[in-house]
Amino acid sequence: MLSKWLTQFRDVLGKFFFPVIFGVFGLAVFGIIFSSVQQQSVDYQEGQVAEENIRANKTVENTTATNQRKQLAAEAVTPEYTYQEDLMTEQVDTVTQLFSLIIQTNTEIDQQYQKEKAAAAEGETIPQPTIDERVAALKTKFESATDDQLTFYQDLPSRFYESIFAMTSDEILTVRDQAVESIEGAMNSRIRDDDVDATREEAISQLTYLDITTSQQQAITYLINEGIVANEFLNERRTEQLQAEAEAAVQPVIIYQGEIIVREGNQIDTEAIEKLDLLGMTSSSTSIFPIIALAMGILLQIIVLVYFSRQLAEPVKTNFIIFYSFTMLMSVLMIKLFQLFDTGDLTYIPLFFPASFTPLLMSFFFNRRAGIISAIFQVIFTLLIYYDSAGTNSLTIVLLFYAFSGLLGTVVKRTRVSEQGLPATIWLIVFPMLLMLTLVVYQGMSFTEGATWMTLSCAFFSCALAYLLSVGLHPYIEQLFTDDSAIVLNDLSNPNHPLLKQLLEEAPGTYHHSMMVANLSANAVAEIGGRSLLTRVACYYHDIGKIKHANFFVENLPEGAENPHNFLLPEDSCQIIFGHVIDGVRILTEAKMPQMIIDICQQHHGTTLMSYFYMKAEERNPDVKEADFRYPGPRPQTKEAGVVNIADSCEAAVRAMDNPTNEKIREFVHNLIETRISDGQLDESGLTLGEIRMVEQSLINGLASTFHSRIKYPKMRSEAEKMKEEQERRAE
Repeated sequence: MLSKWLTQFRDVLGKFFFPVIFGVFGLAVFGIIFSSVQQQSVDYQEGQVAEENIRANKTVENTTATNQRKQLAAEAVTPEYTYQEDLMTEQVDTVTQLFSLIIQTNTEIDQQYQKEKAAAAEGETIPQPTIDERVAALKTKFESATDDQLTFYQDLPSRFYESIFAMTSDEILTVRDQAVESIEGAMNSRIRDDDVDATREEAISQLTYLDITTSQQQAITYLINEGIVANEFLNERRTEQLQAEAEAAVQPVIIYQGEIIVREGNQIDTEAIEKLDLLGMTSSSTSIFPIIALAMGILLQIIVLVYFSRQLAEPVKTNFIIFYSFTMLMSVLMIKLFQLFDTGDLTYIPLFFPASFTPLLMSFFFNRRAGIISAIFQVIFTLLIYYDSAGTNSLTIVLLFYAFSGLLGTVVKRTRVSEQGLPATIWLIVFPMLLMLTLVVYQGMSFTEGATWMTLSCAFFSCALAYLLSVGLHPYIEQLFTDDSAIVLNDLSNPNHPLLKQLLEEAPGTYHHSMMVANLSANAVAEIGGRSLLTRVACYYHDIGKIKHANFFVENLPEGAENPHNFLLPEDSCQIIFGHVIDGVRILTEAKMPQMIIDICQQHHGTTLMSYFYMKAEERNPDVKEADFRYPGPRPQTKEAGVVNIADSCEAAVRAMDNPTNEKIREFVHNLIETRISDGQLDESGLTLGEIRMVEQSLINGLASTFHSRIKYPKMRSEAEKMKEEQERRAE
């Protein structure tokens, strides 16, 4: 087991153990990534003759060319206008309403003048209303007008009102009718802001052909200048939307990695310089900053590991540091390997990397936080490895895919992936593939192109590879950290194991009892979500100590043999019975069995009272101590040990029961569990009351199906005889 080997190695190195591990890890990662961040000196100038083909060092969008295309597309969009057909009616109504007020004002003032003139004394002179009085009276009526009408009336100059009130009624009506006709005629057509002045001039020019006075023509001109307005307006929102759609339809101009920017022997022109500048290739000297960034990233990783590992106890801490360092190193090495094959024609190669595998292992064998840390630093190291592709869409897609897949690996339930089935498939394959599909659509990749399907295929392969690796390697990785891995347990469950063969030969009754308890316990533990396989194997060996004094246990006595405890004192019998636990622990320890199996052997009786021998001893000595007849314990410390504690007693008791009916079995199991609860035997096991009830029902079902009463069939013999006679007749 890895933890034991590491413990020995750590003891040799002492306080230098972790510095050595971190040093080796840091240097290894630095050595793998160094070539990716190492820069070469270049200096390209316009007019310079290329000594060799200058190729793009990465795939990048030519934003300048793309923006130019988008600008041309936006400028080619025809502006969208909105025609307000009802605006003509509003303007005409406003003019008509004005003249209604003018006529009403003249009428009221004239009537008032006539009244005053009629009421005047003989010889009294009543002055006629002035134009100013008429204008003032008109403006008092503007209070009833709408805001738009009021603005229209106020924009007309005072000269208009003075000239109107200087006209006769017929002249006023002529002005009104001609103004309305001019406004209607002009606004029947679409008028934009740029066309308003020309339309007004055209309408005014038509007045010269009318038989009207100069003052009438001037008044109509005022009305035309205010009445004829734009009725077709630019729809800025719709136009901007059309321009945005036109820009979005423009395909980005891409400079692909490996594309020849300047051919050998050609001069570097302005366009080439722009491309090289966009690629960061015009002028670059050897810089140590990328190398410093790499060192800082590795140092940050080590600091995070040190801080995180302080929260872990030994030997988990040592296991975590070693396993994390190894798996992250393998991940970095694999990413670097894919980077070496990444060319302009094979941009999908990085997607082969199973990004969720390492976080999944960290989450399962340690905790989710360890998985999240590994997922984050995978992305950081990937960014450094693909330093030359920084800023490209392809690298962004790869980083997003790695981060998403890695984090989803930590979300998977912390049980074997092979046992989860569909949920694990959804987390590890379906969701990452949906993200990749989203990213493909985001890039505008066509589904009729082979590159699109190759990208999706690579992403699917990486997800499936992570899934398969977690299924296939899990048992072997588990074996490195635990002594009760599936491989070990399967090996221990082999009937040919030396201890099981010895148990079968020397204590066959105990062997059969152990098999029965294993079935009962494993089924019950499975019901509550515990470690079923471990429980089964532990039950195989829980009574291994009985091989030392096999004949002192009733299940191993030959038929008709007298119980040897009849010849012993209760105290002696008690010590022999106790001894099978102590001897079992010793035998299992010497056989280097998993600690959990040893613990279940030690705890399967807890501190229960050996009541039979205690009562016999009490008959001889009333002062006998109950504590002397209790198993040494400890009480069950796990759910699995608690279940075995119950199942072991139930199986032995029901086996010895006369005519065990289902009702008897149910009552006995229930009473035994209640006794164990009241005696505190399950207090430290972690079993809840709900789980105890599930265990109880499972044990009842198992015992009832095994020890059910046989049903007698009185007619079976007669029916068999009839069938035999019928066959004989057929043979004749």
